[in-house]
Amino acid sequence: MWESIILGLVQGLTEFLPVSSSAHLRIVGELMGSSDPGAGFTAITQIGTEAAVVLYFRRDIARICVAWWRSVSGRRGTSLAARLGREADGVPADHDALMAWFIALGSVPIVLLGLLFQDSIESTFRDLRLVALMLIVFGLVLGWADRVGRRTREITDLSGRDAVLFGLAQAMALVPGVSRSGGTITMGRFLGYTREAAARYSFLLALPAVLGSGFFQLVKSFGDDPAPGSATGPGTLVATIIAFVVGYFVIIAFLKIVSTFSYKGFVVYRVVLGLLVLLLLAVGTLHPLSTT
Repeated sequence: MWESIILGLVQGLTEFLPVSSSAHLRIVGELMGSSDPGAGFTAITQIGTEAAVVLYFRRDIARICVAWWRSVSGRRGTSLAARLGREADGVPADHDALMAWFIALGSVPIVLLGLLFQDSIESTFRDLRLVALMLIVFGLVLGWADRVGRRTREITDLSGRDAVLFGLAQAMALVPGVSRSGGTITMGRFLGYTREAAARYSFLLALPAVLGSGFFQLVKSFGDDPAPGSATGPGTLVATIIAFVVGYFVIIAFLKIVSTFSYKGFVVYRVVLGLLVLLLLAVGTLHPLSTT
């Protein structure tokens, strides 16, 4: 139970930061001697952090859902453009309705790739050598994107093409170490979005995919015998609740940080952590693959 509490804290602290929560759960689990907590545990605890997103962005989510329904039901007009939330028949575009479609469009890559590479996600991709490499490489890419980004586009400038590109970046986070928020924020900076706009869309885009994955793993866990050393049902529940509480306050802090500071501190942290993991692997403190 104490290990579950620690992992819940780790999940809540790192899910929304561009540092890869799945990598941290993998590393911390190994350091505690309980080995890899598993992709299933990671996905289920993410339900807690995504619940924090729902709570924090509840007004935005409600507004987006209402606008989407008004468009789909034909209240803005019966043409295809009107139902998609675009400008049509003299009625201006509804950015909230468009956002709903963009979130759905951006979720397609991670769903398809998640199903295609499910076995690798639960095994090969969790090799700590690969995790360390992803932490370093994508940390440097984040720093580069933050430097060259035009920093002028807002979330209302989102297009269908950008939604797909954001979605592809999010799908790369199926490999621990890349970071879901880090990948989408990096893509946003390359596309010229402000730090806050990229972060906000990153949070909203994650909702369908992460909640879907979490509930899929939750249902899948019923009736399965837990692997040796893995978290129990009560332990996973405790970790998920802790992740929810901690994650909510991290969202508040992170959005304030990105509106004021660059991502340089996160880049340095990722590179140092990746190098430290490689060092611990070299001396035998960590094992590249789960020993359970």
